[in-house]
This record gives sequence, structure tokens and C-alpha cells, in this order.
Amino acid sequence: MKLLLDFLPILLFFLAYHWGGSHKEATAAFLTQHFGAYISGGAIKPDQAPVFLATLVVMVAAIAQISYMKARGHKIDKMLWVSSGLAVGLGALTFWLNNDAFIKWKPTLIYWAMGGSMLFAWLFARKNLIRAVMGEQIQLPEQTWSRLNLMWMSFLILLGAANLYVAFHYSNDTWVNFKTFGIIGAMLVFTVIQGVYISRAADPEAEAQAGVK
Repeated sequence: MKLLLDFLPILLFFLAYHWGGSHKEATAAFLTQHFGAYISGGAIKPDQAPVFLATLVVMVAAIAQISYMKARGHKIDKMLWVSSGLAVGLGALTFWLNNDAFIKWKPTLIYWAMGGSMLFAWLFARKNLIRAVMGEQIQLPEQTWSRLNLMWMSFLILLGAANLYVAFHYSNDTWVNFKTFGIIGAMLVFTVIQGVYISRAADPEAEAQAGVK
């Protein structure tokens, strides 16, 4: 259930964007009629409509997600607060300033916030956040935990940079597809690589053979 809630805003953004792309005129008219007072210039152009509709949907989804979890008595972790706050805050700026550049920064800021919190914990609190999360499930050498922590920090920083590159060098269609499938695909590949690395590090014989080689 948690995994579904985590990916629901991404899926809704994708679906809303492509629906808006298929109904640009109607979407632009709807947004202008109902939200024109909050938009710089007072109107949304048809070519802008898909990303603005997707932004509106993800803002509503973020608020609904937090509200649902609060109503169910679930604990809301810090990163969900950060993600939801960025969705609403950057979404509001997107509308207010009539500029979709703001919402394009959202994935990057989330990944950099995660990587930055890991770096801060490692440098100033001498705490390995990857070990804090996974340490109860698996026993690994200290050096392996340090490498995993560094791998995750590097991956998150690169992922954030990749999002910015695609967002500001390619079309909105390309960016939305990359945001939905490219980033998720990169995470899956990285998770598999991490799993292979962990399995070798947790197997003394495999680790010894690797050392001999």
C-alpha cells in the first residue's frame, strides 16, 4: 500500500499530462476559467495546458495523500512532507508566475534533499543512513556500508542532475516520459546492482574469491 501511495503522484502526473495533451484547447479553457485569477497574464495557452493540468493534479494528490495518512493515523515520514511541500509550493509558483520551470525542479530537489541529508548525517553526525535503514535486516562489513552510503549519495545527486538536463534541454513530452519511466527504470537498475553487491559482500566465500582475483 505504501509503495502505491509513493508512486501514485508520479502516475497521476503522467496520466493528467497526456490527457491534457489530447485535449489542449478544452484543458486551457478550463484552467483559464477556474484559475485565471491566480495566473500571471490571466490565461493558459493550449501548448502550456498539459503540464499545468498535471501540476494541478499532483498538487491535489499531494494534499490528499497527506490528509489520508493523517486520517488513518499513519506516521508521515520527513521525505513525504518534503515531497508534498515541494509539490504544493512549486506548483503554486508554476501557476502564479505562469512558468513551468518551477515544477520541473521538484524531482531534482527531492533527490538532492535525500542525498544531502545522507551527506550531512555522515559528515556531522557520523551516521550512515543506509545502515540505519537496512542494518537490522542484513549484516555487512563496515566498509561495505560506507560504500553503499556513497553509492546512494552519488546516485541521487546524478539522478537530480539528469532530471534538470532533460527538463531544460528537451521537450515537455520527453521530460514527462523520462520523469515517469526513465527515473523509475534507473532506480530499478540501481537497486538490482546494489542487491548483487550486497549479496557478494554478505557471502564470505564470494568476497574472498573476489579478493584473490
